[in-house]
Formats: sequence, structure tokens, C-alpha cells
Amino acid sequence: MSTRARTDSGARTPTRTRRAAVLAATVAALGLPFLAVPAEAADTGASAPPPRTGFETSRGDRWTTEGEESAFLAAVDRGSDRVSVRTIGTTRQGRPIRLATVGAAGRAGADTGAGTGARAAGARTTVLLVCSQHGDEPSGREACLTTVRDLAYAQDPGTRRFLSRTTVLVVPTANPDGREADTRGNADGVDINRDHIALKTAEGRALAALIRDRRPEVVYDLHEYGGTSPYYDKDLLALWPRNLNTDAHVHDEAHTLSESYVRPAAGAAGYTSGVYGIWTDPLTGKPLRQVAGDGQERILRNTVGVKHAVGLLVETRVEALTEVEKDDHARNQRRRVDTQLAALKGAFSYVEERRGPLFAATAAARHSGYADRGPVLLGGADNDPAEPAEIIADPPCGYRLDPAQYAEFGDELALHGVTVRRDGDGGFVPLRQSLRALVPLLLDGRAAYRLTSGQPVAVC
Repeated sequence: MSTRARTDSGARTPTRTRRAAVLAATVAALGLPFLAVPAEAADTGASAPPPRTGFETSRGDRWTTEGEESAFLAAVDRGSDRVSVRTIGTTRQGRPIRLATVGAAGRAGADTGAGTGARAAGARTTVLLVCSQHGDEPSGREACLTTVRDLAYAQDPGTRRFLSRTTVLVVPTANPDGREADTRGNADGVDINRDHIALKTAEGRALAALIRDRRPEVVYDLHEYGGTSPYYDKDLLALWPRNLNTDAHVHDEAHTLSESYVRPAAGAAGYTSGVYGIWTDPLTGKPLRQVAGDGQERILRNTVGVKHAVGLLVETRVEALTEVEKDDHARNQRRRVDTQLAALKGAFSYVEERRGPLFAATAAARHSGYADRGPVLLGGADNDPAEPAEIIADPPCGYRLDPAQYAEFGDELALHGVTVRRDGDGGFVPLRQSLRALVPLLLDGRAAYRLTSGQPVAVC
């Protein structure tokens, strides 16, 4: 877990011209130049220039408002046949949770996630960007909004080739009520990134249905972090699924995404990076202390790992990292967004270069649950072995739900995509299914974040 040497303050906050040059060179090397083309300079063939966010028009002085986001996405939707924008949920305060689907012209929204065989035959990869689950972490949202626009309007061959084989799903604001209030949680104070098992929130339910229906190969979750520790002061931190029920090949692909693509892309653009949850000595680069980043299945990066997608959490630092940034909050905010954009280019490069291994890993993981063997782990992480009490060494063949349990939790099981067989007025949930490892996490009485305690059935 080496860390890159800190650059001086001038390199950490390059001028606009130098940063543009660095990003252009980086993206050109990756073969994906669309993110380096300023919107106003793109050759779109359209009479009207591409729309700009409130963040862009203010040069980072303020974040894009809810109304500006709505108008921006509507304008991109009208201006490009690569984009389709729709509402996938509504918050308690009545705000829409929007999904922008970006693909080749005429194919935006066409990919329905119709199954592993059909997906492989069509050779299209689905990537989901989840932005601002925490309402007081806005930089990822800004990066997601401009990425939708830049993908929609770019005319270069690299972007055309990328979109001919990729569907990019973007939820620009996963927590609209929290973003409006500038709070971590939603309108009820619930942390959405701790609701991907229970699915009690409208926001969590919308994301679960989206993942179930579109079956993305990659889920990229954009966050920010705060802190003043000298051991935790990188521009970017990243972390893959640590839950031990994640298929080994999916886990390894997620690790590759982080360590071979996302962090190097940030470094090439002049930003420092590290592994989320680990303090490192700034002089030696050695890890000092594990402070976060466990294997809880209710956190999105872990949930999607158990659901056989290559997940990654990325976090940019909120606090200013230089004296110049402390004196200029717009510069600090631009650094946060630019770091997200640099890392995101690495993620797209991963997709472009590793489609084969990515398809192979996710397809095999989705099929492996039908083998119906092996333990299920109720705790631990890839850097923290499960205790004996956390291991279901010989899992049952399924769990029976009584009528009251089925009535209360059948909807959540359906949102997860779990197969349930009707059993009188109740239900039976077999382990022999694609989401085999998820079933005990939802229904076993020993699971920390279970929906309910189903009755284990030893023999089917």
C-alpha cells in the first residue's frame, strides 16, 4: 500500500492552463479524450453550445443548484441522441432521483440487462456511477454531471468507440434531499450508504432496483472525506469490496480497477492517493493504522460485490490541502472536482482495456451460486479473517418465511433480485440461485444486518 510522494503546493494546485495540459496528455494516453475537451470547444455540429453547470459558470465558487441540475440534464437530453434522462424514484420530500443513460446514438436506454449470455454476445459493458449518496459530499455530483455532458457531445473516435461498447448509467444525485440541505443523511437523517441491505429509504430502493434490472458490471461510488490527521491527507482515497462473500475474481478485478487504473490516473494528473481506511506515514508510505473500510454488506461497494459487480468507492478530500486553497475556496472546490474527473478517466480506461476479464469474472460469479456449496461468511473482511462464529460452514439449502415475514419483506427480497418460491401464504428462499451468498446475509438469524430471521431448511 505504497503512497505517492507529495508534490509541492504548486503542483498540487496547478494553474488552469497547466492542469488542462496535464489532463489532456493523460487522457490522450488512455485513448479517451472526451473528458479533456472543454464543452465550449467541442465540435458537436449543433447550433447551440453544450450546456454548463452552475459550478462551471461560477468557476467553482458555488455548487450546482437543484434547479440548475434539472435544467442542465434536460438540455443534454434534448441536445444529444446518446442520452436519455428519466426519474427512477422520488424522495420523501418529493424530489426526483434521476438516471441519465449514455450510450451510442440511438442506443441510450436500450440495454435492459437481459442476462449474462445476451450481455456477453452483445459485448456491451454497463457501468453505473452513483454520485453524492451523502448530501454534503458534492464534488462527485459535479464530476458526474459534466461527464454526462462530455460523453454526450464528444465527437472524437475514442469516445465513439468507447460508447459503441459501453452503456454508462449515471445517478447524478443519489440523495437529493440531503444535497439540498447539505447533510450527510436523507430527509429522515438516514445514511443511504448504510441502507443497501434493509432498503428502508426511497433512495436505497431506487438504487437496488436499478442494479437488479440493469446488472452493471462496474459500480463506481463517488464520495468525499474530511479529516485533519497528517496520516490521512491525500487528494483521493479508494477502496474495493472487502466483504468476504465477494467472488475472488470479482474482488481481484475491483482491486485492479483501484490500484492499476484509478489511483494511477489521479497520480498522472498530479494528485496524491491512498487506500481508504488506512493511515499511512507520509514519509515512509508504510501503513500505520486501520481506521475504516470494513466488510459490512450494507455498504454499497460491498453490496455490489456480493451481487457480482466490480465495485469501487472513491473519496476526495474536503479540507484545503494548501495555503492557497485555504485562501480561495473556489480553488479548493475545483481541486476536489478535478480529482474526481481524473480518477474517473482511470475507471473508463479500465473498462476499455479489461472488458474480457471483467465479463469473465462477473459472468462466472453470477453463475457460481447455482453450485450450492461452500461456506457463507457473516463477518470479516479481506484484511480481517472471519471469526469461527461468523462462518456458516455448512449452509442450509434455504430459508422458509412465514406469511407475516413474507408479507413484510417480500418486496425487499424482490428489489434485491432474490428468487423466492411461494409456499402457501409464506415463501421459501433457496440458496441455489445467483445471489446465493446474499440470502443468508438477508435471512439468517446470525447476520448482523438481516431483514428477518427465516427458518433454515436443511434438506430440500
